[in-house]
Amino acid sequence: MKLPANKPVIVGVMGTHSTGKSTFIARLTHELRRQSVQVSTVVDLGERAQQLGLPILHNHTWVSTMWFITHGISQEMAQWPHSDAVLVDRAVPDALGYYRAALAHRGEEPDSGLIAHMETIVRGHSHVYDLLYRTTLDESVPLGTDKPRDNDATFRELADHHVANVLRDLDINHRLLRVDGHDQAVADSVSFVLNRLSEEAEPTDHRSEHATRN
Repeated sequence: MKLPANKPVIVGVMGTHSTGKSTFIARLTHELRRQSVQVSTVVDLGERAQQLGLPILHNHTWVSTMWFITHGISQEMAQWPHSDAVLVDRAVPDALGYYRAALAHRGEEPDSGLIAHMETIVRGHSHVYDLLYRTTLDESVPLGTDKPRDNDATFRELADHHVANVLRDLDINHRLLRVDGHDQAVADSVSFVLNRLSEEAEPTDHRSEHATRN
């Protein structure tokens, strides 16, 4: 799929709750801005979903999952015109993983047609991400208290498992983000973004040089 030439560099992170996604995004935002990169962020949509009365976590439904997927895509696209880099806390494959986890938690069989529809959207949109990370669950790290959480350890493990499975099943390239690997991941991501922006700027520079010579 050919993407627009002026697309920003997009970095997303996924994974079960309380595994450092928001912390990683905040650190990466800070480091990129220190390098004069124009950064926009797309935050976790869970709080907004609750305000709208949509079920989340182990109560996820097809409707709430489609809202997370489509609203997440819309939020990302809204940042494109004025960003060098867009950082996404919960890239869209995450929502499908949580839906699968919710169904497993409730012992429900998924509707194959609805799941296939979601997979088509998620797989297609995932091409816009330049760099994706999946956090890994460390059970020694407790659940956070800064936002409403699901305190069911079983569901937390299910979400970790099913997000990983979505990425595998849809063949979506990603890197693992371990609890003790944030320093290296931030450094790698900064280098990745800067290199990608430099590559995108080169054709313009070459055209300018050609015009000057002529």
